[in-house]
Amino acid sequence: MSEAETRHHQLYDVLRTRICLLDYPPGTKLGEEALAAEFGVSRTPLRRVLARLSDEGLVETRHGVGTLVTDVEPSELAHIYALRMELAELIGRLSPRPVTEDIVASAEDMLADAERLSAAPDPRAFAELNAAFFRLGLRLTGNGPLIEVAERLYLKTARIWLARIGELDLMRECESFEAEIRETLAALEAGDVQAAALVRRAHISMSFSRLRTAA
Repeated sequence: MSEAETRHHQLYDVLRTRICLLDYPPGTKLGEEALAAEFGVSRTPLRRVLARLSDEGLVETRHGVGTLVTDVEPSELAHIYALRMELAELIGRLSPRPVTEDIVASAEDMLADAERLSAAPDPRAFAELNAAFFRLGLRLTGNGPLIEVAERLYLKTARIWLARIGELDLMRECESFEAEIRETLAALEAGDVQAAALVRRAHISMSFSRLRTAA
């Protein structure tokens, strides 16, 4: 990867993380001049990153206004979650990859983090661990298009939970997440990618049910 490509990915990762963790809440205007100055880049590479975020539905450009962070329409939420459940299961069936010692070790570390989170719930730490756990799950398939679509939909909904935390039982959410990682780890230790995918599907379904009930 060239130096320019490395900078592009770093800038993209930072802006995407800020959007997903609500450092840039929906409606925030992303000023090109300020961002270019902050990251020490010209507007050309910055616009490439903003175009990528726009393609993923995280920002939109409005004529005469600028680039704004988007929100997920409530009417879209049920459809997005339904598709995420199907894609989660497909990860276990389409081009599954062998479960490596590194993947198991990462899951063990995440379980330890989840246990600490259950003992001391924190919404931002939850969101960060959830993103890391999602990325771990993508390592279980070698199907590129599936990874791309699954990630796009995850990014569209990653902010929902954090934005709605005031309506949810944070302790319960943390305990449910800990259970998900524990069940996934058991499946990974058995080398059963499909079982791990089914665990993910079930917990996405239960998470959406809790969000819908709290609405």
